[in-house]
Amino acid sequence: MVTTHNLGFPRIGARRELKFALESYWKGKSSREQLVAIGAGLRQQNWEAQHRLDYLPVGDFSYYDQMLDMSFTLGNLPERVRDYGGDTLDNYFRVARGRSAESAGADASCTCGVVAGEMTKWFDTNYHFIVPEFTDDTEFNLDATRLLDQIREAKSHGVDIKPVLIGPVTYLALGKDKDNSNKLTLLPKVLRAYGQLLEQIAVEGIEWVQVDEPILVAELRPEWQAAFMTAYQELETDKVKLLLTTYFGKLIDNLSLVASLPVAGVHLDAINAQCEVELLIAALPVNRVVSLGVINGRNIWKTDLVELLDWLEPIACELGDRLWLAPSCSLLHVPVDLDSEEKIDAEIKRWLAFAKQKLEELDVIKAALEGGRESVRAELESNQSAITSRRQSSRVNNPAVRQAIASIDAQFGNRSSVYADRAAKQAEILDLPKFPTTTIGSFPQTSDIRRARRHFKAGKIDEAAYLAAMETEIARCVREQEALGLDVLVHGEAERNDMVEYFGEQLDGYAFTDFGWVQSYGSRCVKPPILFGDISRPNPMTVQWIKYAQSLTDKPMKGMLTGPVTILNWSFVRDDQPRSESCKQLALAIREEVLDLENSGVRIIQIDEAALREGLPLRQSEWSEYLDWAVESFRIAANGVADETQIHTHMCYSEFNDIIEAIAEMDADVITIETSRSDMELLDAFKDFMYPNGIGPGVYDIHSPNIPNEQHILDLMEKAAERIPVERLWVNPDCGLKTRQWEEVIPALSNLISAAKQLRSRLSPCG
Repeated sequence: MVTTHNLGFPRIGARRELKFALESYWKGKSSREQLVAIGAGLRQQNWEAQHRLDYLPVGDFSYYDQMLDMSFTLGNLPERVRDYGGDTLDNYFRVARGRSAESAGADASCTCGVVAGEMTKWFDTNYHFIVPEFTDDTEFNLDATRLLDQIREAKSHGVDIKPVLIGPVTYLALGKDKDNSNKLTLLPKVLRAYGQLLEQIAVEGIEWVQVDEPILVAELRPEWQAAFMTAYQELETDKVKLLLTTYFGKLIDNLSLVASLPVAGVHLDAINAQCEVELLIAALPVNRVVSLGVINGRNIWKTDLVELLDWLEPIACELGDRLWLAPSCSLLHVPVDLDSEEKIDAEIKRWLAFAKQKLEELDVIKAALEGGRESVRAELESNQSAITSRRQSSRVNNPAVRQAIASIDAQFGNRSSVYADRAAKQAEILDLPKFPTTTIGSFPQTSDIRRARRHFKAGKIDEAAYLAAMETEIARCVREQEALGLDVLVHGEAERNDMVEYFGEQLDGYAFTDFGWVQSYGSRCVKPPILFGDISRPNPMTVQWIKYAQSLTDKPMKGMLTGPVTILNWSFVRDDQPRSESCKQLALAIREEVLDLENSGVRIIQIDEAALREGLPLRQSEWSEYLDWAVESFRIAANGVADETQIHTHMCYSEFNDIIEAIAEMDADVITIETSRSDMELLDAFKDFMYPNGIGPGVYDIHSPNIPNEQHILDLMEKAAERIPVERLWVNPDCGLKTRQWEEVIPALSNLISAAKQLRSRLSPCG
């Protein structure tokens, strides 16, 4: 018998039900009871979708983030929210986003909010988690209510369950020392809380507990490797069985460590670490369960089931009942259900599998291993037909694109002059003040914008009416920025549904879904386009919008583009060629757009690379290869312009210390980054490295509804001026403003501009 299970299921709902429920609750338009009821309904739907599995995950559902859930389960609340009264859920949302619902409390402090928890990427995915905070005095006070309630809820529905926990070492490793203490000294305290948690789970009659330790696929210092042995010796118990779960990569030097830990089973990502499967089996004691992640939980392509069975059948014979099968990681990173898609190209749809379909593939594999391939012959034949169709499709390979890639030479990535010479020419043309103010690109996506887009796609309005509606919104955006007094304007991106999907829709080689949503953070969902073939740009993508916006003002207007690395990393990418090849194809397409913008008179062009760091391999020893082609791709896209054209780039929610040299190699004239939640600490890397170009440290946390006051912005910028020469500093938010409301944006930007004016008089060498 083969045991099947799942590491986690998408929690947003097939129609983003959780997103809309959260946003309604936060705005005070619905009650706590309504939010909780929708959460319960989604959990029930998820369990029904997984009913064929032998063990269903419980505890993978979250109202915002699983790491934040773990912090609250452990009672590790930031000091700034401990004095708030009211419900635990409200404090939870305060940490997540700076405040809870509009009606969460009557006192003024509840309305103004608190500093939200720092947010960063979950390993190399586009999912963001709330970073746990530690000090030398951190205490852990277990509150298992959330998990225990979900366990009881699932059991009442009659399903076989496996609770899911973030492991103690990963939890500590991904957290942040707020007082520069050594967070590893907290291990004994956190283990006591985990021990109590396992005791309470055991009381519920649970057999297996999934303990996620994905940090094991990263390079660990000896003291952290030792922490694993300490932790799992401490947590060893005969009351529940622990399935130690790793994913996203190979174990390499941690494999022998994992094999020696006193756990009942180990899960290995057999998509990324197939070469380690036999090594792990040989190293594990013969009484240990071996769970293999054989279905890709990170991408949306059908699995070649015949090829998988050819590899898996001998392993199944060797392991017998010790073999468990699952997706490689949580299915959080893929859309819910391909059957929801009615408009996608039929040929391409045959090649895809979303969360529900991946579990169906797992069911076919189990049936074939237990009953022979003949028992699922029809399913295997259908699968092979789709696999063959994709491999042979003429839509995948474009000889002209291949020829263009072959023609790239070193000069494609080089500017004509060094930064200092370019900066002098740009300053003369642009004539900007010290501490120039700008935004990152997008402005609020109002209900009018979304309605016009929806009606245009549905055929309720024609193209002329849609263009008129977008031009009206662009004109409003320009008018508001001029009234505020911003120095460099943007057109607001009213026409863009998403910073990646918008470009993908205009590139050959992409396909799109209607409901292929995945969670990025909290209620923020993205719909990654599907990169299935060679990429080319048939027509200009942004020029008409930027030219129209520039016609409305005498101030500089930024052209706004998404960079090739970010488009790649935020797409579902083809798996039949190296990612570097796809990235260079995207770079050539963006380069064409950059040159068209320049030729139309645009003198500032921003090429966002928000996901540059996200694509880093999890092991530092593998970084250089990725950074080489990622930086080369950006330079190909950006560096064909004249010295007088100023190139900006933007990055958000990443640590930059260890890739600062690569960022400098990009040679953008100005980089804007997130620093508001990290209190300008990220600028230390730019100071220590003596980063030579312009920098705009974000001073307005746009992921929180809180409005920064002028003094807060001044304090942050003065900290920035201690690290970066004032003549190279810009003042800007930390990301785009599309998710905010105009009534939040106007006062926040007004404070930002007032702060910049004060900075000019206080800190500018010229007064």
